[in-house]
Amino acid sequence: MSDAGLEKDYASGSGSGSDLAYPPHPVFRHTGFKRLYYHPVVQVFMLGFVCFMCPGLFNALNGLGGGGQVNATTADNANSALYATFAFTAFFAGSINNVLGSRLTLLLGSSGYALYIGSYLALNIHPNAGTFVIAAGAVLGICAGLLWTAQGSLMLAYPTESEKGIFIAIFWSVFNLGGVVGAAVSFGENFHNQVSGLGNGTYIGFLILTGIGALIPLFMANPNKMIRSDGSKVTTLRHPSWKTEFYGLWITLRTDPYIILLFPMFLASNWFYTWQFNDYNAALFNIRTRSLNNLVYWLSQILGSISIGILLDQKGLSRRFRAFTGWIVLLFMVFVVHTWAYFYQKNYTRESVGAEDFHHIDIYDSAYVGRVWLYILCGILDAMWQTTAYWMMGAMSNDPGKLANFAGFYKSIQSAGAAGIWRADGIGIPFMNIFVSTWVLLVAGLVCALPMVYMRVKDYTDASDEIVDIL
Repeated sequence: MSDAGLEKDYASGSGSGSDLAYPPHPVFRHTGFKRLYYHPVVQVFMLGFVCFMCPGLFNALNGLGGGGQVNATTADNANSALYATFAFTAFFAGSINNVLGSRLTLLLGSSGYALYIGSYLALNIHPNAGTFVIAAGAVLGICAGLLWTAQGSLMLAYPTESEKGIFIAIFWSVFNLGGVVGAAVSFGENFHNQVSGLGNGTYIGFLILTGIGALIPLFMANPNKMIRSDGSKVTTLRHPSWKTEFYGLWITLRTDPYIILLFPMFLASNWFYTWQFNDYNAALFNIRTRSLNNLVYWLSQILGSISIGILLDQKGLSRRFRAFTGWIVLLFMVFVVHTWAYFYQKNYTRESVGAEDFHHIDIYDSAYVGRVWLYILCGILDAMWQTTAYWMMGAMSNDPGKLANFAGFYKSIQSAGAAGIWRADGIGIPFMNIFVSTWVLLVAGLVCALPMVYMRVKDYTDASDEIVDIL
């Protein structure tokens, strides 16, 4: 690319972090308005707003349990279809991203969210439209695989090594504001509604916002013009043939086999949503209380992502020490949340919740206080888990092409697990079984990740970790 419009200097190669791994390199600086527009923080905020408007509002809808419907079966089946196609697409989405480029991949990926939300509006108007909702879920799975792979590649490539935790936290905070805003709208519209289903107005509002969000990638910067905060250029995305990119998936696994140790952690990363959203929030609470729970859940995500992001980027600590500390924090949170949740879960079943005389908890009930605090901790744990998983991948490489493959593996395996557990919920597996499987899988994910942290996370990334050789 041409360096016109850039200031160029040379770094001395001294210092800490990534400078230890490389010889002196040219430092580039955009000038004028371009310096602001191409700043990594600005672009990560724009990336966050794409996900604010699209998957953020999807999360707000899903967080109500059953997609806001009275009967969660259609939503369970739609989510199962969604995550099945998501799992398949995401596995190859890193290669698609590297061929098409991140902006086009992001644009294509964001387009499916309006269709999915619109399908629930159709279901409200035409109760027999369940098949359309399931089909829309399958289409969204394809789109989501593209969106999240492009997102992961950009989010991890733009920061320097010492900034990755805070960049993930910035993205996660902006993204989860979508859930917060969506939940706030839902709570406001349903405050006087003590039945169990959303009205059309909530779906229409979500539909408009997702349509706007799908247009934001058109205004984002081309990644090959991006300059990191230390003046280094973001590694130019490769645009090879499909054949070499699919072969690159195998090369990524061969050159970085430690990524396999993160696969159980990836599998667990969406598994817990089924119990939290359907088997806890939708099962125990009426619609306005579900809406309030949804609001505090996504607000707590912001706290969780920022707190763990700050910890993972503490400059006074070595990166290896931060990695082990983050692992310990996650293990502690898993046991606190699920030990607490067990004492609630043991007192209700699918059969008791389905009984005509079952009392759904309202915001004014005394039983609500402890249960909403548990839900807040669930949101914090979710954000910490996702942020740490991304940070661990970012600690393995700085190359956008390789990170796209990592992100594709992450979303593919995550979605395969989600497809299975949503389907299990749809066929009526007991609440306690789903709860126990969630707890066990989270612990197993951490146990399997520990050898990877020990053997693969270094205090800086070697040049050999950067580029996937696919020749």
